[in-house]
Amino acid sequence: MSERVGSGGPVDAATVEADLLIIGAGSGNSLIGPEFDDRSIVLVDDGEHFGGTCLNAGCIPTKMFVRVADVATDAADSGRLGLAVPPSHADWPAIRDRVFGRTDAISAGGERYRAEDCPNVTLVRRSVRFEDAHTVVATDGTRYHAGAVVVAAGSRPRAFEAAGAGDPRIHDSDSIMRIDALPRSMVIAGGGAVAVEFAHVFSSYGVEVTVVNRSPRLLRALDADVSDRFTEIASRRWDVRTGSVVTSIDPAEDGLSVTLSDGATIGAELFLDARGRVPNTDRLGAAGIFDVEPDGRLAVDDAQRVLVGGEPMPGVFALGDVSSVHQLKHVANHQARLVQHNLLHPDDLRRGDPGPIPAAIFSHPQIAHFGATEAEAVATYGADAVVTVRQDYGGTAFGWALEDTTGFCKLVVAVDDGRLLGAHMIGPEASMLLQPLIQAAALGRSVLGLARAQYWPHPAAVEVIENALLAAEAEITRTRARHDDE
Repeated sequence: MSERVGSGGPVDAATVEADLLIIGAGSGNSLIGPEFDDRSIVLVDDGEHFGGTCLNAGCIPTKMFVRVADVATDAADSGRLGLAVPPSHADWPAIRDRVFGRTDAISAGGERYRAEDCPNVTLVRRSVRFEDAHTVVATDGTRYHAGAVVVAAGSRPRAFEAAGAGDPRIHDSDSIMRIDALPRSMVIAGGGAVAVEFAHVFSSYGVEVTVVNRSPRLLRALDADVSDRFTEIASRRWDVRTGSVVTSIDPAEDGLSVTLSDGATIGAELFLDARGRVPNTDRLGAAGIFDVEPDGRLAVDDAQRVLVGGEPMPGVFALGDVSSVHQLKHVANHQARLVQHNLLHPDDLRRGDPGPIPAAIFSHPQIAHFGATEAEAVATYGADAVVTVRQDYGGTAFGWALEDTTGFCKLVVAVDDGRLLGAHMIGPEASMLLQPLIQAAALGRSVLGLARAQYWPHPAAVEVIENALLAAEAEITRTRARHDDE
């Protein structure tokens, strides 16, 4: 028994045939445009809230929480500017409801639109597993088969598996944002972007935060100068325990007792496991049907086609966290546009990406970066082929206005042609200030002459970029002269 979809309503047939099957309603949902009105589509999403991680439990709600944290932190730090601001009080229900009052409404509206207003789309709100490369089976036994398949199933928080798992006071990055009340204290496991953003949020709201990290410094994947500076700053704001992991969590009279691998115990009301995310490939039963990378991601080629035996499987694509090493919404969005084109034009495939991939961490201070770290560049090209420069925020007029003493921009540049190999920033609005450098690198512009070829508004924070580019140009000139003398 089989039935062709297109009614938008529930389907009871044993096998449902469609032109296109999309698994995941985040960036996967966004590729369904009017260009697909003549195709029957099955859209699968089993998330508690429709619309994917970014909208419901990722970048959008967290940054709305961060905005409040930034205001509170700036107020607390205002004394150095000569301004006396009363201590902040965080109205958690109001903050939380502001966030989810907006995102939940968007989620519900998006689900309603796909279910009721798109006659060529059948929305399936169940989990599925692959039976073969073009067929999935839902939890109710219904099979869905399509000639074209897009896997955009995303990722999930890494599960806490140590002793104590299952206690309702143990949270992941999804559940922590919807708690009923702020705790007095919290232990956060992890030292990456998720951990330090939540540490900023909750400490700014008045929670006593302890961060436990396996490595000797936070954000260890970043350039060492940025990682060291951030760890130094964070250690003044939070109780940072490095070189240790959580081994068990036990109930205590006033909350939880968290035991570390170094033997220390920490009391806290809540525990947040923020050790990153894992792709949802395993929940789809994809292993054995498609190639899977050692870290669990679906293997894809540069046209986002899923690989089987090292070769692309015709008509099967993947995008976003389920297949990308870069768990970033802007990467998933670009890949969705690529897949959309390739579904519509199978004889004219688009490949690749538009250049360096930027990333931003919205803790305090902000961090933004792309490309090679100094250590990576030296290892790849050799110490004599690379120059690095650092420009402090405090060396600019706007830095004086900020009274900033910790922020800087670091550039990693090739000596031979002035290529920008990497840029690393820590400081106010780093996520925005990085963009001129991304543009230069993406368009292949040498840093030589770049600062002098345009006006830079004065006095503005972007002058930290201008001065860094001028410093890089001068350092390249000195290095070339030294090489000539040798």
